[in-house]
Amino acid sequence: MELVLGQVEQLSALLAVSRSALVRDWDSLTLDRALEWARYFQHLYDRFRGRPQLREAVGRRLRRSQPSPLLGFSTLGRCPQLLGLALLENRALPPAVCRRLLRGLLQCPGAGAGPEPRGLELLARRKAAACLLALPRRPPPRPPGPEARPRAEAQLLLSRLREEGQEVREAAGQPRWLCGVLEQLPQPRAFEVVAAALAVLKQGPGTEPAGGGSRDGSSLDQASAAGDGCAAGLLLSWLLDRQERFSAFCLCLPASHLAFLAGHYSQLSRSYLDLLTHWGSHLIYDPLQGRWVKSCVDKAELSWEELRQRFICLCQGSTLLKEQTQAALKLLRTQDGDFNVRGISVWTDLLMEVGY
Repeated sequence: MELVLGQVEQLSALLAVSRSALVRDWDSLTLDRALEWARYFQHLYDRFRGRPQLREAVGRRLRRSQPSPLLGFSTLGRCPQLLGLALLENRALPPAVCRRLLRGLLQCPGAGAGPEPRGLELLARRKAAACLLALPRRPPPRPPGPEARPRAEAQLLLSRLREEGQEVREAAGQPRWLCGVLEQLPQPRAFEVVAAALAVLKQGPGTEPAGGGSRDGSSLDQASAAGDGCAAGLLLSWLLDRQERFSAFCLCLPASHLAFLAGHYSQLSRSYLDLLTHWGSHLIYDPLQGRWVKSCVDKAELSWEELRQRFICLCQGSTLLKEQTQAALKLLRTQDGDFNVRGISVWTDLLMEVGY
């Protein structure tokens, strides 16, 4: 077993070399050896995936062999695809070797021949979609919504979380690569991707084409629901783990988008209402201006107009969310003296603004 674990440690080196200028010296024999190693790693994945102790041992050795937390046990199962894509994207690969690689990728068996060709095709399609969305282009007459790129990246993220669903559920914690990926992105982009992923999970089946034939409906629905629930839990855990992160997330997203997410995730709606309460408690009434203003202008908090819009959007959501929002405002108004005139309690004014 120690010999196998030592071989697993070479996975990160294999993928790193495939992205480097060292492939300039590769010939067909070197390419075949690299692909042979990739298939061997996939074979290890197939052998160990049903054995939790061995899977955990392999995962630990992979994490120990690299400075970043992006590789995990499931990477073994995708090694041929990851290696093939890395080499195709590497312009240092000699043309003759690239042609040999392309022939090997294109000469796949039929659609029912197993997961590897389909997995490679799906991975390549997603990678190409993400790259195309990142390309600069002339603005079209009717540009697509600003969520197009985050949505594509969210699909990639959800695909990875679904693939690792069983492993993550047994580990009872966040996969290390998830924090690594999200924290490497600039904050606005990371928040947009997470929000898009949470929205996709609540838009029903069919948002992620499977690329294959049909399967038993009930078992597929149950497995899909379990995988989606696990993915949503991991994303919410990352989002709510730090108050500063969640506050920045709420400041970054539009009020309507946050209201949609709050209407579908009770854990998020409670934290969102608590945060709005915190922001509202820092507003003071300026009698000279006749309106509520920030007690500290430099703080990254909401103005009265922004806070009012957030609560209005929440009350325009589902009946349950509207009732929850109004109940929270009524309780805050009662704790503030239960006034029914404007300019004394910010919660009274907000209740009047939402039409209560």
